[in-house]
Amino acid sequence: MDTSTPPKSGTSFLKTCFNGVNALSGVGILSIPYALSQGGWLSVLMFTTIAVICFYTGILLQRCIDSSSLVKTYPDIGELAFGRKGRIIVAIFMYLELYLVAIDFMILEGDNLEKLFPSVDFHVAGVKIGGKQGFVLIFSLLVLPTTWFRSLSALAYVSVGGIVASVVLIAAVIWVGAFDGVGFHERGVLVHWAGIPTAMSLYSFCFSGHAVFPMIYTGMSNRKMFPTVLLLCFIICTLSYGLMGVVGYLMYGESLKSQRRSRTPSTSARTRPSASPSGRRWSSARPSWRSSCPTSPTPSRSPARS
Repeated sequence: MDTSTPPKSGTSFLKTCFNGVNALSGVGILSIPYALSQGGWLSVLMFTTIAVICFYTGILLQRCIDSSSLVKTYPDIGELAFGRKGRIIVAIFMYLELYLVAIDFMILEGDNLEKLFPSVDFHVAGVKIGGKQGFVLIFSLLVLPTTWFRSLSALAYVSVGGIVASVVLIAAVIWVGAFDGVGFHERGVLVHWAGIPTAMSLYSFCFSGHAVFPMIYTGMSNRKMFPTVLLLCFIICTLSYGLMGVVGYLMYGESLKSQRRSRTPSTSARTRPSASPSGRRWSSARPSWRSSCPTSPTPSRSPARS
């Protein structure tokens, strides 16, 4: 494929950056502080290494697409490498991943909105729907129209919303630490070897946007700019992830918990306040730093659903 002759139409440099940042900066931003607490401060080196590796593999995807005019999507790469069976296997795993990620977003949305509005129930045609289930249904109906877009240029505006949500989330966490009495007093540990595997898996998840890289690349108006776009996206996301991780770890240290544990219901914990050893008063209903900052997770892989 000759990248020196770009398509007559396609997404601009700026819109491609929006789609790329939104593809990378998803729900992983919520798990970075927990990942840092699992691995310790030295795991930041591993985080940076994973970011570099993922950037390089994104460049390799571009080279795979440029190797043949028949390659435009991820399944096409699987077929080029392993034949028809490779195409089928790659397609199954890719679409299964995107489907499960979408389901995860729905669950997160229901959890967070239920924490904001714990006493809300919905009644439809005489049928009572619980708050969490109702919020999931509403969120699904709101997101559904964005899957009908066929233009990455149009999806760029949706991506801007996701980027703004990430910025607001980071600003909210910093505000809580600076002005709500939490502070940045935790020191953490240098390295926690037992938690390195957990930290590595969460760090890798943060940069798992490769499923949509082929579509972003082939949709560009000037494909020669893809390495620059990819580098810019990875720099922005790495800095935002790093900032969130450091701030969250300094705020709550070893008391950070995973999203799975933070969703575990506990009636007594929701009603019994307690005091931390440092004298700061906090609610035991807050199983992790995240439950104090509910957010609406924007689908980070929206371009793939176009």
